Amino acid sequence: MLSRRLDVLGDGPFARIATLLDGIPPNPSKAVLDLSLGEPRHAFPDFVGDILHENRALLGRYPPLRGTPEFRQAAAGWLNRRYALPQDFIDPDRNLVILSGSREGLFLIPQVVVPDPGSHPRAAALIPNPYYPAYAGAAVSAGAEPVFVDADPAQGHMPDFAGLPTETLDRTAICYVCSPANPQGTMAGADYLEVLIRLARKHDFLLAVDECYADIYDSTPPVGALEVCANLGLGLDNLVVFHSLSKRSSVPGLRSGFVAGDARVIDAFVQLRGYAAASVSLPVQAASAALWSDDDHVESARQSYRDKFDLAERELAGKFEFYRPQAAMFLWLRTGDSEAAATALWQNASLKVMPGGYLGNGDKHPGNDYVRLAMVTDMDSTADALQRINSTLS
Repeated sequence: MLSRRLDVLGDGPFARIATLLDGIPPNPSKAVLDLSLGEPRHAFPDFVGDILHENRALLGRYPPLRGTPEFRQAAAGWLNRRYALPQDFIDPDRNLVILSGSREGLFLIPQVVVPDPGSHPRAAALIPNPYYPAYAGAAVSAGAEPVFVDADPAQGHMPDFAGLPTETLDRTAICYVCSPANPQGTMAGADYLEVLIRLARKHDFLLAVDECYADIYDSTPPVGALEVCANLGLGLDNLVVFHSLSKRSSVPGLRSGFVAGDARVIDAFVQLRGYAAASVSLPVQAASAALWSDDDHVESARQSYRDKFDLAERELAGKFEFYRPQAAMFLWLRTGDSEAAATALWQNASLKVMPGGYLGNGDKHPGNDYVRLAMVTDMDSTADALQRINSTLS
């Protein structure tokens, strides 16, 4: 009776770490610190709660699937400011639609571009390895074959999609790219993105760029795929980008993001959502519009991450192949066997981290020797966690 499509992927990373640590008590002398989940814990602006309360009566109305005009204008305005886009490059009415968090769009988008699963040859979905689990779940749910492409440290932790065989690229329906990258914290450059954009058009697949960490960076703002298209005088064909307030504004519980890009794909996606009814409530849309219109609160969060990476650099420099991430909110530390390292940190230091082996596919993928730390706690807890890592694993 049950579909077995997801069996090819096995359990997700959080189910796997629960199994790994089941029955292993943490060190009773230390308070438990959980750095396994990328859930921002910084303060968000007070106006969010105020707007939700002021618009509470709108909970009695169905929201529009594309998003309110106010939301779409605010999101498009942020894109224009953030990436210095021409004012008419993104049409809020044709090129942008609200999401119930970026994961909704990342998961559903293959449904509108992957051909019938019975087609021959079977469509491919290109996925960076390590990867965000939604990409792989989306691929197999849509009937595509996930093709995992290693993001090797020697290549700056970015996958070489252009180096794939022509026959693979010819049957590709969608290619996922994450920049800034989760878990490695590296960024795709303009040249890298240009190659992928041109590759998508040559082989007629959708380039889906997950940019949800675009506003969480150390010193240099990450380049965006829309920005590359605009600078090259290219249109939006075969491209969509995903953005989220969860990371930018530290409101993961708001479940609000958007997708922008190729109008053909956006129209098909809205048609799909008409059946899925995955709409965002009007009070949430009102609060989201205010957040996309305000950039000041983001700098505060960005500085908090910088301060925590300063701590990490002082504590871990020269150890675990430490490097300061260019962006995002994670440390990616080479510890050897990631399961053994995660178990030791839990058992001896009451510290929960994500084994990098659980974020990729295959026995020898690049994440197997790493652990991921989400730098989401306060400064004191972060300093404590870093000291526990040093004392336990050094």
